Amino acid sequence: MQIFGVDIGGSGIKGAPVDLDRGDLAQERCKVLTPHPATPDGVADGVKQVIDHFGWTGPVGLTFPGVVTDGATVRTAANVDKSWIDTDARALFGDRLGGLPVTVVNDADAAGVAEMQFGAGRGRGGTVILLTFGTGIGSALFADGVLVPNTELGHLELGGHDAEHKASSKAKEDHDLSWEQWARRVQKYLAHVEMLFSPELFIIGGGVSRKADKFLHHIEGIKADIVPAQLQNNAGIVGAAMRAAQRS
Repeated sequence: MQIFGVDIGGSGIKGAPVDLDRGDLAQERCKVLTPHPATPDGVADGVKQVIDHFGWTGPVGLTFPGVVTDGATVRTAANVDKSWIDTDARALFGDRLGGLPVTVVNDADAAGVAEMQFGAGRGRGGTVILLTFGTGIGSALFADGVLVPNTELGHLELGGHDAEHKASSKAKEDHDLSWEQWARRVQKYLAHVEMLFSPELFIIGGGVSRKADKFLHHIEGIKADIVPAQLQNNAGIVGAAMRAAQRS
């Protein structure tokens, strides 16, 4: 069974048909740049461009980098235009895509669902937290395999700032940090999250998961296991498609 998944990020919009039996992309993904400002209309145009690239006419699952309630309504917009707040994203995308069935889910929640089913969290019980490091920091919290949605732990305070302003991969680039310097910031953030939730496992997702060998060994003093996401930066696409399949 194939469903289309789209992952909307602060820097790029990427998508592809997903083989839900294998938990992997059925075709090479298409990516376009996220418009700036990332308004609802601008992002919807980018999503349509990705969908049209494949000529897709079936159900679509989309991620969004913020709180999404009822698979439809956007409640926060930290790394996109503030005009997203209270937007009915399902109606917006459904209209722009010519009436295709659409499901919208928080981006890190989608990545987490995919990793728990097909990746690094498969078969793991207890408390598992996936953290995506990109333009911001996304989070997906699982208790014995059950998702607690929209946790947005990237906005926990760290040193008087939103944690994502100090420890996201964008912060690494903005402050020209070495991998070791950045890992120390991530370590401090993980220690704070661990104090609050005592997880058995941290899964590190986002684009940096491809380069785990450059920084994970610098992170010390964390009791939980720390592993890179196995689906890497495709986890959001796969998870979005999984959510759409559940609702279709």
